[in-house]
Amino acid sequence: MKDDLFPPRSGQQYTIRYGDYAATITELGATLRTLTYRGSDVIVPWSPDSLVPCCNGQLLVPFPNRIDNGTYTFQGTTYELPIDEHDRRNAIHGYGYRAFWKLIRLDEHQVSQCWRVPNMVGYPFDITVVSTCSLAEDGLHWTVTAHNHGEQAAPWALAIHPWLSNGYDGYGDEIDDLNAQCSVTIPAATHVTVNERLIPTGTEPVDGTKYDFRNSHALSAQPFDDAWTDVHHETDGTVHATFTRPDGMTINVGGDATITSFQMCTGTGFPANAHPSGVAIEPQTAYANAFNTGNDLIVLEPKDRSTTELTIAAQLR
Repeated sequence: MKDDLFPPRSGQQYTIRYGDYAATITELGATLRTLTYRGSDVIVPWSPDSLVPCCNGQLLVPFPNRIDNGTYTFQGTTYELPIDEHDRRNAIHGYGYRAFWKLIRLDEHQVSQCWRVPNMVGYPFDITVVSTCSLAEDGLHWTVTAHNHGEQAAPWALAIHPWLSNGYDGYGDEIDDLNAQCSVTIPAATHVTVNERLIPTGTEPVDGTKYDFRNSHALSAQPFDDAWTDVHHETDGTVHATFTRPDGMTINVGGDATITSFQMCTGTGFPANAHPSGVAIEPQTAYANAFNTGNDLIVLEPKDRSTTELTIAAQLR
């Protein structure tokens, strides 16, 4: 068959626009492939025919980050997930990003998609997830709702994984120097400590450490592939981290009261062809290994729903 009869490898492409913003969301994983503001990349884009380079723009459900050895015990039953981070022997980032999501609605400003979790051995829970991306004058609004159709409670957590563009088209190790020209604010009082497999071992105050981003400062102490918790929510319940580039663009990424932590990854030491030119800043409802620790874990009781509102917004000086 002719190649032009097939959709792109990442599936159908849904483009939405509003004012200064434009975004493309893919059928594969309900992934945010592009986001621009006044024609400039807010996130690092990638080709629709490519594999997703480094989780760029993915929605991480039903869990973000890592589960130790792919094994967890929930309400007295032990489950084993597929190992997909083989060098560290962890399960990572859930499975929604692997599936093609069904289109519910598409218009000029908004796209809604859904995915029903298959009967996985390690996650047999009957969950339907609806992802809605919409653009408004103040940026991207990303709403994720999980509905438990089953007769048993289910563990649930999520994150989004945008690689915020540093404004340059860097490659390989030079990206660290470009990122060092950027500054970050993460309103969090606590840093999550990890072992050599990036599984949490505890927490520590950020005071007096390189992990204190409560006031904006440059990314001069890379590498980072870390989580922060005890975040400070505003009076309206929202929280966001801020990424400021040398070209004058400021990017805010965050969400509602369900966001309890942020993960930041600079990609330092990644293979050159898998090192996006920017920084991943990920709002999360729970940090790594929550299915085991229960820390900030959302428990979806039968017929319950859980909704998280996430945002990405840009400004130019």
